[in-house]
Amino acid sequence: MNRDVLVQVLYIVAFALFIYGLMGLTGPRTAVRGNWIAAVGMGIAVIATLLIPGMGNWALIVLGVVIGTVIGVPAAKRVKMTAVPQMVALFNGVGGGAVALIAWVEFRQSAGFDHEPAYVAVASLFAAIVGSVSFWGSNIAFGKLQELLSGRPIGIGTLQQPLNLVLLLVSLTCATLVVTGNGSEWLMIGVLVSAAVLGVMVVLPIGGADMPVVISLLNALTGLSAAAMGLALDNTALIVAGMIVGASGSILTNLMAKAMNRSIPAIVAGGFGGGGGTGTALTGDQTVRRTSASDAAIQMAFANQVIIVPGYGMAVAQAQHAVREMADMLEAKGVSVYYAIHPVAGRMPGHMNVLLAEADVPYDRLKEMDEINREFSRTDVAMVIGANDVTNPAARTDQDSPIYGMPILNVDESRSVIVLKRGMAPGFAGVDNALYFDPKTTMLFGDAKASVADVTEELKAL
Repeated sequence: MNRDVLVQVLYIVAFALFIYGLMGLTGPRTAVRGNWIAAVGMGIAVIATLLIPGMGNWALIVLGVVIGTVIGVPAAKRVKMTAVPQMVALFNGVGGGAVALIAWVEFRQSAGFDHEPAYVAVASLFAAIVGSVSFWGSNIAFGKLQELLSGRPIGIGTLQQPLNLVLLLVSLTCATLVVTGNGSEWLMIGVLVSAAVLGVMVVLPIGGADMPVVISLLNALTGLSAAAMGLALDNTALIVAGMIVGASGSILTNLMAKAMNRSIPAIVAGGFGGGGGTGTALTGDQTVRRTSASDAAIQMAFANQVIIVPGYGMAVAQAQHAVREMADMLEAKGVSVYYAIHPVAGRMPGHMNVLLAEADVPYDRLKEMDEINREFSRTDVAMVIGANDVTNPAARTDQDSPIYGMPILNVDESRSVIVLKRGMAPGFAGVDNALYFDPKTTMLFGDAKASVADVTEELKAL
């Protein structure tokens, strides 16, 4: 078997492992295995690529792999679960940035794509624009999630969209001049810089509550840019891997946007959320009713059904194991316990699923929004643990609220509600939650993990 045939065979094996590994990511029980299978596939694809004749300077390749491993592995191991969304945004951005740099290198090595087929120039410039947008946009998303930047929309008002359009036109104009034969490197730099500014200006006006969708969208863009670069380089592995990432990211983005009852163009045009606004001022009784761990335990111990609603506050407190212990205690007393999972609870897609799977919560107890919403009216107690915007009735009732129209968990239909929270601060969308002032709602203030542990101890004593 000659080397070219061997490379193609290895690529086919790698693609099969990519797809098989992706299938494993559909459920928590198989996700780890699926991730390892896909990683093995990527390793095989890298080896196959290195076997291509004339691949390049092996010393630099090995040095790059070593540097990436030394930085990436410890960083990934040390990251907390609450910071995984930031890590995903950052790592995704690095992929887009790498594609943009490769496009620049190809431009320089080919003397401005001189004597290259038109599709190579077009694919490379597409990859440069999209990769640059993805890199800089992902860095802004990282800054918002890490709270280095305000979670609220940051923009220039009515001039925002015209400015974004101008930046896009500048980038496309420079790219068109390059394709038509102008080999000036300043034009290529113009493509990269204008796309970079566009990436920043697109994500800055998007509020914190839309960040899960933004991360997914940027991930899809990175995949598309990688596929385009693979087309320009005639690298089958890059094309297939990029298309898988782009397609899966696009599907996930669309599903999440639908779950929030919002269109992707509306989100990109400047989403809701972010720490400044409060929507329409809340009317009616503004009394907050406090409860204690013992009272909460009594309520739940004598309930027929309890629904636990996890949110970002549970992730921050790392309370998932304590929640599982409390649920086990309730089930031992004959109480049916379910977990209500909103598709955008937390800071990234599947955030709550991952946390609860880590605590070995049975997967059949995790109920998606459409399924669990039918159960709240038959539920004695709903316990909300650090979830804000996804339980706010204003999304259904207040047309002036920035989250109006977003599907929520119908927690307010339960017979009683217990909210575990540190204080009365609003959620990531920056709006007050009317649920907290509902007469049937009581607040148990404090660290979620400590509060759940206290409730569990009280349950043991009953």
